Amino acid sequence: MNTEAKEPMKVQWLGNVVEIGAGRPVVVQSMTNTDTADVERSVAQVLELVRAGSELVRLTVNTPAAAKAIPEIRRRLDAAGCFVPLVGDFHYNGHKLLSEYPECAQALSKYRINPGNVGKGEKHAENFETMIRLALKYDKPIRIGVNWGSLDQDLLARMMSENQKLENPLSAKAVLREALVQSAVQSADAAVALGMKPSQIAISAKVSGVTDLIAVYRELKKRCGYILHLGLTEAGMGLKGTVSSTSALSVLLLEGIGDTIRVSLTPEPDQPRSAEVELACEILQALGMRSFTPQVVSCPGCGRTSSCLFQELAKQTQTYIKSRLPQWRKSYPGVENMTVAVMGCVVNGPGESRHANIGISLPGAGESPVSPVYMDGKKWGSLKGPTLSSDFHALLEDYVKRTYGKE
Repeated sequence: MNTEAKEPMKVQWLGNVVEIGAGRPVVVQSMTNTDTADVERSVAQVLELVRAGSELVRLTVNTPAAAKAIPEIRRRLDAAGCFVPLVGDFHYNGHKLLSEYPECAQALSKYRINPGNVGKGEKHAENFETMIRLALKYDKPIRIGVNWGSLDQDLLARMMSENQKLENPLSAKAVLREALVQSAVQSADAAVALGMKPSQIAISAKVSGVTDLIAVYRELKKRCGYILHLGLTEAGMGLKGTVSSTSALSVLLLEGIGDTIRVSLTPEPDQPRSAEVELACEILQALGMRSFTPQVVSCPGCGRTSSCLFQELAKQTQTYIKSRLPQWRKSYPGVENMTVAVMGCVVNGPGESRHANIGISLPGAGESPVSPVYMDGKKWGSLKGPTLSSDFHALLEDYVKRTYGKE
């Protein structure tokens, strides 16, 4: 079967069209963790995720109350001027909820289907077909989302049994990887056979191990031309989740594998959900694939940087940029490509500052207490004294206006 998506998937709501695949920039996705039936909290979190840079937002649709809430969530987002496409996450009862709540089916822009839990035996094919027919009826793209924590057990049992009969059987992990690939590709092929275009289908096969994810997606890339959604599931919390997600996604993205990504971080207690979006954006920006926000380049410090002034200025500058970015994006297109350097001594400070759009080199131990500033590779002048931070930010603001202002 020819599964190549020769045109991008279009996930849209009103005038906002997000294109995925076929050479388009990698799209950032996220997912809420609120009770979807709680409309107020769900709307607030969607807005938070969108402000952080999420271009699609997925919500759990697991109960009649959640299905009923989706149209109201959509209405409130529209009223707030937020037209981000919403993706419905369905498990076990998606065929019923989409059938019984047509307003929900229409308000969503995309459906996520897990073939591992749409039903057992004969019900598996029947329920899966129901969801595909409804996607066709409402002209909605889908994601076939396979997960090794909820894999089709009939398929896995059959493959394990067949493997045991081989003269040189594969390891259990190798069979599990193969089952993930087969489940994803076969389910997508079945959707095409029911009438969906390859460009209306994305597939994912998520695992929690870095090397496992890389192996599975390399195999998917060999076997099909469907749009690929990348994500290390259950990545973990804090540094562990950050390193694991970055390692896995970066390897695949640099190999040209992946059209859209989601980072599945466990949120720190009392911390915003948007951290997963910020990390996804940082990964793409670090790889040179997308630009979301101006980058602050700063040194780690050494024995020469006896003062913590450069650390404080680097943090203050990042905070300042983050606070100004929403307005800058509206008024100064292209500002997200800007690089700002905040350096701590004369060794690399002037050089890094010259490489940046605008940079400042603070004095290290034993250096003259002045901080040269560079703009577009040339020395502008110097700053010093207790107002250094506010003075530098004023220069930064002026630079943005002059460089990225609309003519």
